[in-house]
Amino acid sequence: MSDLVVIAFPSEAKAEEVRQRVLDMQKEYLIELGDAVIAVKDEKGHIKLNQLFHPLAAGVAGGTLWGALIGLIFMMPLAGAAIGAASGAISGSLTDVGINDNFMKEVAQAISPGQAALFLLIRKLTADKVLADLDGVGGTVLRTSFDETKEAALRAALAGVHAATQQQS
Repeated sequence: MSDLVVIAFPSEAKAEEVRQRVLDMQKEYLIELGDAVIAVKDEKGHIKLNQLFHPLAAGVAGGTLWGALIGLIFMMPLAGAAIGAASGAISGSLTDVGINDNFMKEVAQAISPGQAALFLLIRKLTADKVLADLDGVGGTVLRTSFDETKEAALRAALAGVHAATQQQS
């Protein structure tokens, strides 16, 4: 079962920095993500989602390839590619992978203009190592599906409470 964590940051750059940090941890097998999306609220209150995976683009690319290959069989590769791209675009636009876009936009309404929210769909994690790496990065936890102890540990790590406690010892 996956866990959802939403953390607000003062800027899109800070949210991107933390997302990159989490993606680096994924390369080290400390965390396994289902999705990592940044939602940014502009000055007019519009929410923009910065997603890692774009199903529409993937659908167009895959449809074009398969359409061209099938078109080669019938001696019409360009027509096959065009039909494949169109059908791939349709299937890609109807596909929603990871966190629901409408949910993210709804939650991101709580942040102030200019701020960003990082949405993480976590499949697995090595909690102690991930929290140690996130120690002191800042941010405010908006929502989480963690139990109370994990949520408290996440809040403390983001605030840098662990680092301050260890330095005093």
